[in-house]
Amino acid sequence: MNQTKFLAIAGLVLIALLIVSGTVYTIDEREKAVVVRFGQVIRYDDTPGIHVKTPFLETVKVYDARILTMDADPQPFLTKEKKSVIVDSYVKWRIVDLLKYYVSVGGDEQKAKDRLAQLINSGLRDEFGKRNLRDVVSGDRRKIMEILSANTDKEAGEYGIEVVDVRIQRVDLPAEVSQSVYRRMEAERARIAKELRAQGAEEAEKIRAKAERQREVLLAEAYRDAERLRGEGDARATATYGRAFGANPEFYSLYRSLNAYKESFKDKDDILIVDPSADFFRYFKNPRR
Repeated sequence: MNQTKFLAIAGLVLIALLIVSGTVYTIDEREKAVVVRFGQVIRYDDTPGIHVKTPFLETVKVYDARILTMDADPQPFLTKEKKSVIVDSYVKWRIVDLLKYYVSVGGDEQKAKDRLAQLINSGLRDEFGKRNLRDVVSGDRRKIMEILSANTDKEAGEYGIEVVDVRIQRVDLPAEVSQSVYRRMEAERARIAKELRAQGAEEAEKIRAKAERQREVLLAEAYRDAERLRGEGDARATATYGRAFGANPEFYSLYRSLNAYKESFKDKDDILIVDPSADFFRYFKNPRR
């Protein structure tokens, strides 16, 4: 009997707990909640804290109220000159009107992201189609992001969503186009390098020709000066020899003969065949003569 009573009490407690757990719910300050009864929204503006609902009849759906990020997959777009680019972007967004959000996308976060992706892609297609490749890569990127943020935020309002920011992370060319561009850049750099080498060779040839011309001028001037000095030296030597011959012809003749002997017998292996009675040896035979 006591056991039956205990089981009955335990059952009542369990039922009470189920009723309480189905009646009380808590909302965090980082969350928003919708209370739904038979598919109809009963409340959607509950403040953070503990709240009560009708058990088993009402359902609470909780959503993140913080800023969320949707990192879209890279998509191809065409520029004004019909060049394809791959754009990688992301969106910062949050729920501002919970009722609109729940009614428009059924409170499904993935559906909300799909709608945002459609808006972003449409905006990117329009903005890229107005600009050439140079503008979308560097020049107008900030302006494009500002326009996208404003336009997307305006259009996303019907879904109860606020678009905080839209960012373009990268703008790339397709792989096959990139390879073509790289090859073209490589060919252009090779052409420039060839031109620079040709210009360098031309300048080097000019410098070499100028140096050669200066060398020839310097050699010619040096030869001219050397010949002049040699002529002046020979003239002075001839004058000196002339004065010496005039003062003592016999000494001058001896001096010349000694120089001739010195030049003739300077190498012991030299062989000289001369008539001993020739005038060449007269100072050997009679030094006093």
